[in-house]
Amino acid sequence: MIPWLDGKQAFPPLATALLEPNGLLCAGGDLSPQRLLSAYQHGIFPWYASGEPILWWSPDPRMVLEPAALRISRSLRRRLRAGRYRVTLDGDFPAVIRACAEAPRAGQNGTWISPEMQQAYWQLAQLGFAHSVETWLDDTLVGGLYGLAIGRMFYGESMFSHATDASKIAIAHLARFLEEEGYGMIDCQMSTPHLASLGAREIPRAVFMARLRALVGVAWQPGRWPKDGASQPWN
Repeated sequence: MIPWLDGKQAFPPLATALLEPNGLLCAGGDLSPQRLLSAYQHGIFPWYASGEPILWWSPDPRMVLEPAALRISRSLRRRLRAGRYRVTLDGDFPAVIRACAEAPRAGQNGTWISPEMQQAYWQLAQLGFAHSVETWLDDTLVGGLYGLAIGRMFYGESMFSHATDASKIAIAHLARFLEEEGYGMIDCQMSTPHLASLGAREIPRAVFMARLRALVGVAWQPGRWPKDGASQPWN
C-alpha cells in the first residue's frame, strides 16, 4: 500500500517508490502551486487518470534530453529552414495545454490532463514557472508543448501535433532556446521511442537527482519568456 499525503505532509523518500508500477511514490495531496513546485524540485511529478486520486511518480531510470543533444533529422532541418511554420514562446499557454489534453494517445482512453490539471498548470504559468511553445501555420495553432522551468532545469509535460513535424519543430526551438539560456537538462519523465529518436536517453534516478539538484539551485527569477524568443532563422 502506497503512502497517502495529507495536508502539508512532505513527500516520502524516493527510495520508497515502487518498482511496479515503476516509480509510483504516493497518492493524495493537492495540485497547489506550492505542492507542484516542491514535487518537481524533488524529481516527482503527478500523473493519474480521471476518477483516481492524485498519484505522484519518480521512475527509475529517468528519460532526459540535454538541449545540445537534440537529434534533428535532415527532413526536419529542411522544414525548419523553409520557415513555413512560425514558432512562439508563451504565446498561448491555455490553448496549448487544452490541445494536449484533447490529443489522442495510443493505448490510452481519455487524458490525464484534466480540467483540474489544466487550471493548476495555468496558475504556474501566471506565476512564471510553466511555459508553452507554439507552432503556427499562418494564424492556426498546429502544434506545441508545455512544461515547467525551475532554475536551469526544464520539465517537459506534454506535446501535440496537428500538422507534419509541428511538435518536433516546437521541441527544436525549445531546445535551442534552452541551450542559449544555459539550461542543462530537459526531464522527459518516461521513455518512448519518439523521445529516443530525438536524442533523449535514460539515466539512473540517482544521477538524474544529482544533476537536478545542481540545476534547480542556480539563482534565477521566474517570469514569462519572450514571445519572439524562438523566431530566429535556422542555418
